Amino acid sequence: MIGHTDNHIDIDAPLGYVWNRTNDLRAWPELFSEYASVEILEEDESSAVFRLTMHPDEQGHSWSWVSERRWDTAARVVKARRVVTGPFEFMNITWTFEELGPDATRMRWVQDFQMRPDAPLDTAAMTHRINGNTAVQMKLIKQRIERARCLVVGMDEVPSNTRRGGDLRTLLSPANAGTTAGFCGAVRLKPGEGVSEHYHPYSEEYLFVARGELRVDLDGEPVVLGAEQALHIPRNVRHRLTNTGNEQALVVFQIGPLAPEPHLGHVDTEPYPGEEAAPGGDASAGRSSARAGGVPAVPLHAAISLVPLDPTAVR
Repeated sequence: MIGHTDNHIDIDAPLGYVWNRTNDLRAWPELFSEYASVEILEEDESSAVFRLTMHPDEQGHSWSWVSERRWDTAARVVKARRVVTGPFEFMNITWTFEELGPDATRMRWVQDFQMRPDAPLDTAAMTHRINGNTAVQMKLIKQRIERARCLVVGMDEVPSNTRRGGDLRTLLSPANAGTTAGFCGAVRLKPGEGVSEHYHPYSEEYLFVARGELRVDLDGEPVVLGAEQALHIPRNVRHRLTNTGNEQALVVFQIGPLAPEPHLGHVDTEPYPGEEAAPGGDASAGRSSARAGGVPAVPLHAAISLVPLDPTAVR
């Protein structure tokens, strides 16, 4: 007899944000309540083999097993299976993600499995257990992803971007807060320091000078701002920022809506500081992120060991 479960939950967050958060294997211990650690054994752009270890059970056992995931980002589908099957003849899982709206995503897990004759649970009992555990974990994932969007970020908690000049920090973006209408950040400028000229084909920009004095050249025409003053920069208007004061300036910016693709967000019209020629179009700040960390690949045959398996955790 083949076991089968089919569960879904609707999460109040954008599709891309839910996809990225739930496929970040290294962060699974913060997303699921059952996992103590994740060890990446093999990894490439569309697949990973990894070891999951659970928190110790009531008897003190730390259950562990190896799984494989393959993902299709365009289709928003993940296929997963247990490599070391334990009490299962096989365990296959399909994750699908459906966009219900700008801030709504349906996540669905379909699990197909077969129990070994000597397994501690038969198919009916396992189906009941998987359905119950899946409901608990899906609810927790929904809560944690939705809560993560209400994010408090400090200037020194995010990377600095100095390519166009100054110390620019993207604070809230699609990557870290699941924003859908734009992104915001701030730039620190020393006296005389500036941000090279560029424009946004798809987005408006809102500047607020929190501290210091600023000259903004709009299509070559200067506009002067003092502390606690704001400026609107329409689409396609070339702009360059220069600190004209005697102290460090702090300028807050918000840019929206988002460009159709990250690399279309900025168009540079003069060289970066220290460069001789203007670079090509550049990615919008905060709209892309490299995969966190890097784990050296380990040959699969050397990484898999037969360890006790918890039949209730199946991802």
